[in-house]
Amino acid sequence: MTLTDTAADIAINQACIELRLPTVRVEAPQAADRATKQRASHRVFLAELLREEVEDRQARRVQRRVSDAHFPRHKTIGEFDQTANTTVTSTQLAQLATTEWIERSEPVVLLGDSGTGKTHLLIGAGIIACEAGLRVRYTTMAALANELAEAADDRHLAKTVGRYARLDLLCIDELGYVHLDARGAELVFQVITERDERASIAIATNLPFSEWPTMFNDPRLCSAIIDRVTFNGHIIETGTNSYRLRATQQRTQKHKTNHKQ
Repeated sequence: MTLTDTAADIAINQACIELRLPTVRVEAPQAADRATKQRASHRVFLAELLREEVEDRQARRVQRRVSDAHFPRHKTIGEFDQTANTTVTSTQLAQLATTEWIERSEPVVLLGDSGTGKTHLLIGAGIIACEAGLRVRYTTMAALANELAEAADDRHLAKTVGRYARLDLLCIDELGYVHLDARGAELVFQVITERDERASIAIATNLPFSEWPTMFNDPRLCSAIIDRVTFNGHIIETGTNSYRLRATQQRTQKHKTNHKQ
């Protein structure tokens, strides 16, 4: 039986709903018209249509992984301004722009003052991991400690620690901004220990290692944490000059100059 174009469109639409092919459903009529005009074979028409479905499905997967990671904003390694921060080298940026260190379960510590790009690089590395199909989670040190404490109170700590242990990359920001009590430090240590040499962890901090004991209280616990996040790891120093502050000062100066004119 030969279908009319209208009947064929209806059949394609119903089949795509059943087979869950949203891109094919939307693009099929236009793709068919293009194929007719270009005199493309049925094979070429089908291949191009399925390619669009695959590409869209991959893009949606990346979007879901990025959403699941809970990044506070979208940043990429390529957007990092080396003219504003010359401390971070091109080699270090290139290293973060791959997933090789994640595949080797190596840790990364981003060390520097506020406004020097630590969070930017942390998010950028996480976005690249999401694009590569890896499971990523971003959190701050304070938020992680609070979540673990609540899980312990609700008696599902093991489940929460296990969820963090299964991630391909755990990004912890703002180590050093909020002091952790003894319980919080011990709970965070559990997560770090579960991931030790099995999965990557990336930490951004404004504290040199010598000042970490002020965060974790227990010197032995602090020493064990430093040992785990630096062994076979990469230490990237982002410097002390805040380019955010410098940019603000430049905008203020420009505004004053324009006002005088």
